[in-house]
Amino acid sequence: MQKTKKFFIAQVGKTHGLHGDLKLHLHTDFPEQFKVGYSFDSSVGRLTISRINLKRGTIAFRDYENIDIAKKLTNAKLYASLDETKERCHLNEGEYFWFDLEGCRVVEDNITLGIVKEVQRLADINYLYIKTDRSLIDKGFSNSFLIPNIDRYIISTNIEDKIITVKDSMDILEAS
Repeated sequence: MQKTKKFFIAQVGKTHGLHGDLKLHLHTDFPEQFKVGYSFDSSVGRLTISRINLKRGTIAFRDYENIDIAKKLTNAKLYASLDETKERCHLNEGEYFWFDLEGCRVVEDNITLGIVKEVQRLADINYLYIKTDRSLIDKGFSNSFLIPNIDRYIISTNIEDKIITVKDSMDILEAS
């Protein structure tokens, strides 16, 4: 049986008030996936939201609605499954989930530069972490490099065919 992939989306902080509210530290671009009644896997088991206030950054969970019980959830990590993520998170035209970009072949001028291993966020910019194609490594290029995921470098993204077409990224690889 294949294990379902889980995505780390938030961490619970200290208690806040006397009624089991806890601070919520988001690690996602999709706060809309936090609604009353939604459940998430966590490092302490499955948790269901009973109260949420995103403006104040607080959350409470069913069966943990007093301060003494809620303290047990401090530092718990919340995870969403692939299906939950796709169902609860809305993407605009031209936006992609990071997990959809992973595994895509990166091509410039019909030359495969490498494969996206992961997406990393540095400051406010997402970067594609590229594992350089073996043929380029054999020519002396770096084993890996980063491409900013911005229009300056990304021409097109085809998730179905797992191909990202780029420009000026060979220059980045050469400088790596």
